[in-house]
Amino acid sequence: MAVSSFQNIFKIPELKKRIIYTLALLIVYRIGVHVPTPGIDGIALASFFAKMEGTILGIFNMFSGGALERLSVFALGIMPYISASIILQLLTVAIPHLERLKKEGEQGRKKITQYTRYGTVVLSIIQGLGISVGLESMSSPGGAPIVIHPGWAFRLMTVITLTAGTAFIMWLGEQITERGIGNGISLIIFAGIVANIPSAVGNSFRLLSTGEMGIFVIVIMVVLMVLVVGFIIFVEQGQRRIPVQYAKRVVGRKMYGGQSTYLPLKINTSGVIPPIFASSIIMFPATIASFIAIAWIQSIASSIVPGNIVYELLFVSFIFFFCYFYTAVTFNPVDVADNMKKQGGYIPGIRPGKRTADHIDRVLTRITLGGAIYVSAVCVLPSILIAKFNVPFYFGGTALLIVVGVAIDTISQMESHMLSRHYEGFLKKGGAKMKGRF
Repeated sequence: MAVSSFQNIFKIPELKKRIIYTLALLIVYRIGVHVPTPGIDGIALASFFAKMEGTILGIFNMFSGGALERLSVFALGIMPYISASIILQLLTVAIPHLERLKKEGEQGRKKITQYTRYGTVVLSIIQGLGISVGLESMSSPGGAPIVIHPGWAFRLMTVITLTAGTAFIMWLGEQITERGIGNGISLIIFAGIVANIPSAVGNSFRLLSTGEMGIFVIVIMVVLMVLVVGFIIFVEQGQRRIPVQYAKRVVGRKMYGGQSTYLPLKINTSGVIPPIFASSIIMFPATIASFIAIAWIQSIASSIVPGNIVYELLFVSFIFFFCYFYTAVTFNPVDVADNMKKQGGYIPGIRPGKRTADHIDRVLTRITLGGAIYVSAVCVLPSILIAKFNVPFYFGGTALLIVVGVAIDTISQMESHMLSRHYEGFLKKGGAKMKGRF
């Protein structure tokens, strides 16, 4: 079935065009990752990042697809855009003007997107300036300076280059979303993580060949990865189905309604958004602090590293917050209950209107708790175990969750195109269809 499903992709001209367009833009992104920023000693920078594996800079480098360790034009990655999105969504709850824009439909969404772009540029300038100043005071383990000619000329050039690179990545993501498949931002993060997997696997074999890692540990890690991937797929497709009954209605000489259906609530409604947002929140101040040569700031930065109790507590706390926050932003029980009432639907044993909204909200709150625990377990526990086994960080739970989640969402997008044209999809007929995450 899988082979025939992939063959069907190329029978749909529109889907084939979208896939090719997406791959072309992702290739452009990967090429840009290797274009260096002027004024940097690449060898000294590589030596500096060799000791950063597993730190907060290592995480940032993972999300940027390896661009940070090269300080390429895409070194900031897409994180400033994600940070700006977080800020705008938080402000939407607090500022009435933004809340009104959100309710204005397409025009309001465009206005909020415009504000997000402005915020992305501002955050990119701040991060770019912090990185440029920090790099001037750093050197490789051998003592070679990373910046060839420090000064305001270098700082200005770095800020302009990194800000333009982030703006270009943002444009690539928007183009993939509009003219490609799936969500462009998540696919860019996906491409960055996947691109680093071969080097991580090669590093594992190198550790095995030098005796730093035993074959038994390799087998355990492979089994752990398979189990985690299977667990992610199982939970991501899990639903809590609330039964809904529609009353019979007579329109003219025909009778409508009377059927039973259900309201599907995903266990993890927010998808991969919480770990991405949580990582972005932690990385923004920690990255700036890592480049500032002040003792107490350096001590704070050193405490926010994977495996450290402070980092893990912050990470889990932000994951829980964004699981509930993003679910509340994307799913409104009151609107669902009102629409259900207008269509003559009701939940058996629950009165329509406010009682229905309260019931849906109560069920959603409970399953969101389970979803937050699941996301935290996947993101934190594997990274702790991997740190103990000294395996490359790219096998961490956050990376696996993003890769598997985005892969499922992309397959779902392609399947919807195929099923709409009566082609066989990737999933069995009658099976539960996966909803998009973004």
